[in-house]
Amino acid sequence: MSHHHTDPATSGASAAPTVIRHCDVAVIGGSAAGLATALQLGRQRRSVIVVDSGEPRNAPAAHMHSFLGRDGTDPAELLAAGRVDVRRYGGEVLSGRAVRVARDGELFVVELAEGTSVVARRIVVATGLVDELPEVEGLADHWGRAVIHCPFCHGYEVRDQRLVQLITHPMGLHVTPLLRQLSARLTVLVADGVEVDESGVATLVSAGVDVRLATTTHRVLTGADGRLTGIELIDGSTIGADAILINPRFAPRAEPFTGLGLRPSPHSTGMGEVIEVDAMGATAIDGVYAVGSITDPSHQVLPAAAHGSRVGGAVAMSLAAEDVRTAARPSGPVADWDHRYSGDPVWSGNPNGSLVAEVTDLPVGRALDVGAGEGGDAIWLAEQGWEVTASDISPRALDRIRGEAERRDLTVTCELADANAWEPFAQGSAQGGFDLVSAAYASIPRTPDLRGVHNVLDAVAPGGSLVILGHDLEAMRDPQHVHRPFDPDAYLNIDDFVTAIKATAGWTIEVDDKRPRPPGSASAAHHADDRVLRARRAS
Repeated sequence: MSHHHTDPATSGASAAPTVIRHCDVAVIGGSAAGLATALQLGRQRRSVIVVDSGEPRNAPAAHMHSFLGRDGTDPAELLAAGRVDVRRYGGEVLSGRAVRVARDGELFVVELAEGTSVVARRIVVATGLVDELPEVEGLADHWGRAVIHCPFCHGYEVRDQRLVQLITHPMGLHVTPLLRQLSARLTVLVADGVEVDESGVATLVSAGVDVRLATTTHRVLTGADGRLTGIELIDGSTIGADAILINPRFAPRAEPFTGLGLRPSPHSTGMGEVIEVDAMGATAIDGVYAVGSITDPSHQVLPAAAHGSRVGGAVAMSLAAEDVRTAARPSGPVADWDHRYSGDPVWSGNPNGSLVAEVTDLPVGRALDVGAGEGGDAIWLAEQGWEVTASDISPRALDRIRGEAERRDLTVTCELADANAWEPFAQGSAQGGFDLVSAAYASIPRTPDLRGVHNVLDAVAPGGSLVILGHDLEAMRDPQHVHRPFDPDAYLNIDDFVTAIKATAGWTIEVDDKRPRPPGSASAAHHADDRVLRARRAS
């Protein structure tokens, strides 16, 4: 079933729609550290929702460096590839901004500015730092390009150029020896009022570095071509420069977590605050972890990703240990769907018009409805004389189907099954398979081996038919819907089935088209069109 609906427990006639999602882990922040955490957890079969506001610390930079195998890559390209990796394991990446995180018993509730809430067993803080630039006119215009802050990140790219270092904090001189190695044309400007170690300055001067004390920078000079050309001091003098290195203060993006009692602590450099964690990324708040630069401002992209991977493993261990203690094997997706079916009916109860159109002329036999939800399609098939098995991961959904079937005096076999499990439809396959396997908007999480696709195909009997209905993803990816409450790319789509069918002998695609959504279908307004696939397996 589609993820997009109004939560019946919290909405009313005049209330704004609210969507509540459930998962094992909510990762707040979708840069390298957060995505690496999510990837590690997804590979441990944990349901993960990443909330990404799209504000990475290195956003102004065109390239990142010192990342083995990825040196020189556009940071946005790395993040795009990281999202693909996370989604391959069913992890979702939602565009949105977390505004408040609160504890609710043993769980956490993440409230997004866009109206969605995410309920999770663990929280990973990956929101990063904000750099606070010195107040120098024109400096911000070149930030991330000709104005840099890390000799390791971008120092090589400014080698041998006219390099000026602005010292606005005593710690700034710590990296000056690195700059001397990168360029012989180095000028160090120590801001007025900044106390620096005199012996350290003397050592630099004796090594040939031009160090000027008690300076006040007025503005950055820019040429007609937009390139940085120099610095003008308050006394009117100028210094030619091709690049500037600064030591900005930094602040953690920690506001959403203050309600949990998570408080930043001063960093040892005195240049800002961080979230303190132990060796496994755990904060002082039980169940809350933090990764990446928000824990260590020196993290480049590679160490940040490594930290996220390490902490993701620790979170997975924490969840596994808890589940062993309680002798449970809980599923985030089951909790997600059970919650949706905990209030008033979500769907109309009517069969999907496209399913009716594709199935009406088929000979009646044994049918499997995958992701049956509240059973509108399964009930209709039973009314047409089909021997129906309704399959879903949600016990509450199946309870509703049983109740409606009994009310109508129909026989529908309800089967609790995950399409991604090992042989989830084995009982039906043992009887020769199903003459019809249908799935209407079934939300089957993606796996690298596309196990869900192959399980569904294997359930079709020789000579049987497959009918898959899905949302038109082109409309769902429209920028106006970027803040949707679920991530369609984390789930199987019709193209996955088409590709698998074309690669498998004995199958014929009879219908593969896009058509208007049939009247009466319950969904968001922007779901105007459906993809419809009908295929037949050879006898």
